[in-house]
Amino acid sequence: MRAPHRRAFTLIELLIVLAIFAVLTGLLLVAVQKVRAAAARAECANQVRQIALGLHQHHDTHGVLPPGMAHPPGFPIWMYGPDTDPYPNLNWHARILPFVGHEALWRKTVEAYAQDPVVQNNPPHLWDTVFVPLFHCPADTPRPYTRVTPTIPRGTTSYLGVSGTSEAWRDGVLYLDSRVRFADITDGMSNTLLIGERPPSQDGNDGTWYGGWGNGYGHWMTANAYLGVRTTGIGDYGCDTPYPFAADRIANPCSIFHFWSLHSGGGHFAFADGSVRFLTYDANRLLPALATRAGGEASEVP
Repeated sequence: MRAPHRRAFTLIELLIVLAIFAVLTGLLLVAVQKVRAAAARAECANQVRQIALGLHQHHDTHGVLPPGMAHPPGFPIWMYGPDTDPYPNLNWHARILPFVGHEALWRKTVEAYAQDPVVQNNPPHLWDTVFVPLFHCPADTPRPYTRVTPTIPRGTTSYLGVSGTSEAWRDGVLYLDSRVRFADITDGMSNTLLIGERPPSQDGNDGTWYGGWGNGYGHWMTANAYLGVRTTGIGDYGCDTPYPFAADRIANPCSIFHFWSLHSGGGHFAFADGSVRFLTYDANRLLPALATRAGGEASEVP
């Protein structure tokens, strides 16, 4: 008996099958990327909420929000006032460590300051190289930084305090030597920005949770621990124009001077009442009013 004849694929049929397979694979990859982006956005919002709650607990414990950063020691009193803060050059991120589940890291920070108040000295300040996942948005995956000095990268953060309209005005809630109470926020807790997203710089130098120097003499921690929504007058990198809340790219050195994120279409902000909202870039025109604590502006949160 003859064996049944089996018809093979023609070349055209094979090409059609491969094309269909390629299209399905592409659609699957797009779907996976969307799911990952949605998961990263949700996790990022949760982190912003935890950080905001940590700031609230700091206020409940100390009766005041932490300073965005305390000025470095050794300057004339007429410039910044007396050197009364026990943790000069320390960011607000580090000061909320005991309120966000990092009590041990806070104790090590206190011990380091007891040995040496200069935060740039490593040792004893070993902790500025620690990567704290809570301070890093999942959308900005840990990446190699281009900075070569020092060779050990510092722990970065994707979240900065809102210093107000700009660093010069200091009309927000977290800025140099700030000691803002919730009672000082007369524009309304639900209408005043507290923290916002901004990816660390490409060299890893701007956007660190521990402490150190920021951009611009006299600005100290601008673009590192906090940022104004219309920051200008810094001069570094030739970035002397206030940048809007808009999409950007990490390779642009001027991207450190405005709020933005690696999410699509906008970024997360925490308000003084602890709520977290994803603001689209269309909200750029509202940010100056939302950034002030007592400006008296009428603003509607989108």
